[in-house]
Amino acid sequence: MELSSKKREYAFWTLQILGWGFINLVSVFVVKQISISLLVYSVVMGTILGVFATAMLRLYLKRAVQFDAFGVKEFVKILVSYMIAATLFGGLNFVFGYVYVEFGPALTPSELQMFKYHDNVGVQVLNSLFLIGAWTVTYLVIKLLLKLNRDRIERLELNTHLKQAQLNTLKGQINPHFMFNSLNNIRGLMLEDVEKSREMLTKLSEILRFSLTQNSSNAISVREELEMVDNYIDLSKIQFENRLEFFKNLGDDTLDLQIPPMVIQLLVENAIKHGISNLKKGGVIMLNIKKEKEHLVIEVRNTGKLKIAEDSTQLGLKNIQQRLNLLYADRASFNLNEISNEVVATIKIPLA
Repeated sequence: MELSSKKREYAFWTLQILGWGFINLVSVFVVKQISISLLVYSVVMGTILGVFATAMLRLYLKRAVQFDAFGVKEFVKILVSYMIAATLFGGLNFVFGYVYVEFGPALTPSELQMFKYHDNVGVQVLNSLFLIGAWTVTYLVIKLLLKLNRDRIERLELNTHLKQAQLNTLKGQINPHFMFNSLNNIRGLMLEDVEKSREMLTKLSEILRFSLTQNSSNAISVREELEMVDNYIDLSKIQFENRLEFFKNLGDDTLDLQIPPMVIQLLVENAIKHGISNLKKGGVIMLNIKKEKEHLVIEVRNTGKLKIAEDSTQLGLKNIQQRLNLLYADRASFNLNEISNEVVATIKIPLA
């Protein structure tokens, strides 16, 4: 999760004050005997100077350094700004330390030892190079980690939007494909039996209404999906009459599990279109749904041979495979095989 800009600023200043305060407090406690006034001065003034110098350095780095296009030029900017900040910090420590020693309260021998190099600018700058260097490295590491996290979140969001767009495209393909087949059935029957045609239109409207209401969802329960499948079978039986037999073998613990909408319907539609419709005597479609270890297994068996016409777009099968890949990656599988004069389509969906 990425922090907001306001929270990042709050975290920065909190860590600045606590960090510099801790460093100065530790350095003061090295002295065995120290007055309250010197303790307060060292901690407060040391923290103020440290926060000031590094805040100026950060301000420059944010404005002048392009971290998204890092190169030699950006490295030189960081190095130069670091040297300037360290020199500034060392100079300020020299000035305020000198003023305190020369014009402040009398110091004990141990306190004088603490300010042994207060008038040595070189020592002050060298000490500052170490402290500001440690701060700079820490800042850059945190900056890098935040950038990596932000890039990761952006990639995840982009992939999510892309997958959703692809899923919406796939779901948009389902309704025209299904409508085309169903309307063809109705057209062929209309001149033969008006009552059956009216019944088919009623079933079709129920199926389309259901599919449209579920179009914005990526998952529905098995129970809801089966309602649609039953309507589709009823619609198909009016056309195929006794040539189509449909049976279900369902695990009671599977009915409330979530699956992508219309996957079972597409399997059944494919079994009818490429299987039953090509057999003069018709055939049987068997739907099996069960739990198997960590997967939900959906199996559709139909009488016939696994032979797909050359002019077939295989839209339904491709649709199933692509949606499973988008939703579950390699955790789901779809297989189509011929076993003992039956075509068996099997989908395995992870339960978690």
